[in-house]
Amino acid sequence: MKVKVNRDACIGCGACEAIAPNVFELDDEGISTVKVSPVAKEDEGDSKEAVESCPTSAILEEKE
Repeated sequence: MKVKVNRDACIGCGACEAIAPNVFELDDEGISTVKVSPVAKEDEGDSKEAVESCPTSAILEEKE
């Protein structure tokens, strides 16, 4: 699974980082960034939850 963040849509709420800290982090501007892509198998469930939980739908799951 691969993910990306639409930085223009991200409001920096931090939900993704709280749900999937191995995959997402907030940068110096307070905007979410992807730490690793493709996502490790053990982090896929958390990543999918982060995609679904994003209040602005800024996180996108990319088709491989």
